[in-house]
Amino acid sequence: MALVREKDGKRLHVKSQLMGESLVSKQFIESLHIAPQQRLFPDVCLMKIGGQSICDRGAKALPGLIEEIIENRKQHKMLITAGGGTRSRHIYTIGLELGMPTGVIAKFGSAISEQNALMIAILLNQWGGIQISHHDLAKLPTYFTEDIIPVMHGMPPYDYYAIRPAKGRIPIHRTDVGTILLADLLGTKTIVFIKDEKGLYTEDPKKNSDAEFIPEIGAKDLMERDLDDLAIERPCLEIIQNSEVIDRIQIINGLERGNLTKALNGEHVGTIIYRQ
Repeated sequence: MALVREKDGKRLHVKSQLMGESLVSKQFIESLHIAPQQRLFPDVCLMKIGGQSICDRGAKALPGLIEEIIENRKQHKMLITAGGGTRSRHIYTIGLELGMPTGVIAKFGSAISEQNALMIAILLNQWGGIQISHHDLAKLPTYFTEDIIPVMHGMPPYDYYAIRPAKGRIPIHRTDVGTILLADLLGTKTIVFIKDEKGLYTEDPKKNSDAEFIPEIGAKDLMERDLDDLAIERPCLEIIQNSEVIDRIQIINGLERGNLTKALNGEHVGTIIYRQ
């Protein structure tokens, strides 16, 4: 690339589309020509195992789900993330009572999610399960070549730099968001959230048995409905809608044997949230 000096003769630039431009200019960003995003791992199945919904149930939920994962490992490349669950809510409560900032509370949540990832990896050890960190993502090709099932904590690596919400101090970018960000990075086509309910409802079905089940909905439409409660963290919807590579995500009930297999095989089970 050619070198270009500013008219005042002070700064030297490498000639490019971004040369001397403001990266916060809306007009410039909208006019910027970029290549389509590459899907790094389109054939990988990314699944998040809920902390409160699955991990916290221990022997009543995890072994059956682990068996189903093992049954599918030969047909599907899998990458697993883990939620935090009840223990993260406990430490959030203590942190809030002690006046901890959002970044410290997010760090607490990461530790709990990491514990659950270790537990899942240990249960999968005999079949190639290993715990990995965010820094190990560059090793994914080797893991998949060796039929390894990587398991990582779902919290995004914001930690101390977590963005404070408009109200309160509980971090809004938790394990669901971390999983969606990972999906956007890798370009995975199969993204499954394993919960303890059929899928998405208009209200929490545990609190209102008359809540309406939503089998399929667009991310934009779901944002506009502004429901009081959601099966996934709210920032996930904006990330899905703005993504170039996430076509849809699926929320399933992991307590019902066979649902994961159906989702991995592309069947419509649970709720599908798609990019509009």
